[in-house]
Amino acid sequence: ETVSSSRVKEKDTCCRVMGLSKRVSFWSVEEVLDWVQEYYPAQLNTLHTAFIKHSITGRALLRMKEHHLERLGVESKEQQEILQDVLLLRVQEELENLNDIYAGEASDF
Repeated sequence: ETVSSSRVKEKDTCCRVMGLSKRVSFWSVEEVLDWVQEYYPAQLNTLHTAFIKHSITGRALLRMKEHHLERLGVESKEQQEILQDVLLLRVQEELENLNDIYAGEASDF
């Protein structure tokens, strides 16, 4: 088991515990803020106002890039950590999409 796969499992477990069992792309602004609070409490003050002001939902979070975080006032080190975790959320989202496709094809037989 790799570090990345254990982090995805860790995040998946966290999301269930936080009541965020739905896909990241369907997260509300409040659910995104719950994720930030859980993983980046030191950045919550910086991100809270900006995420509300710009309506950063799960779909927007998945599209987040370095320059977005820079504009929001997140320091370089934290940008990389956040972007790495966002990448893991993207991978999780893609796996769920593939599972849906496979489940749909399996039901066609």
